[in-house]
Amino acid sequence: QVQLVESGGGLVQAGGSLRLACTASGGTFSRYHLGWFRQAPGKEREFVAAISRSSGRTSYADSVKGQFTISRDNAKNTVYLQMNSLKPEDTAVYYCAANSFIMSSNRGGYDYWGQGTQVTVSS
Repeated sequence: QVQLVESGGGLVQAGGSLRLACTASGGTFSRYHLGWFRQAPGKEREFVAAISRSSGRTSYADSVKGQFTISRDNAKNTVYLQMNSLKPEDTAVYYCAANSFIMSSNRGGYDYWGQGTQVTVSS
């Protein structure tokens, strides 16, 4: 069983940057495909980015392509989400998730979830 803990959220002005981190424990980190999702108030949780076990493949939602970068450090059991040029519409709770089967943009495909970290972008 994998436990995931996100960090790095906060309040930032529009145009600023944040780097989120998600550290895993309780499992073999390199076995898991990882994803970032976000949920804004009153909206469904949506896919942001995913990365394969070996970091060989990444996938992004169209809304964040060229703006966000997902990466992982298997030696540190951590996945990152670098967020640049932030906009007020990026305001949400950001969640990381893990699954051992397939890299996916479908939230139903993930077995393990963190508790989330709040990102607020002011205009």
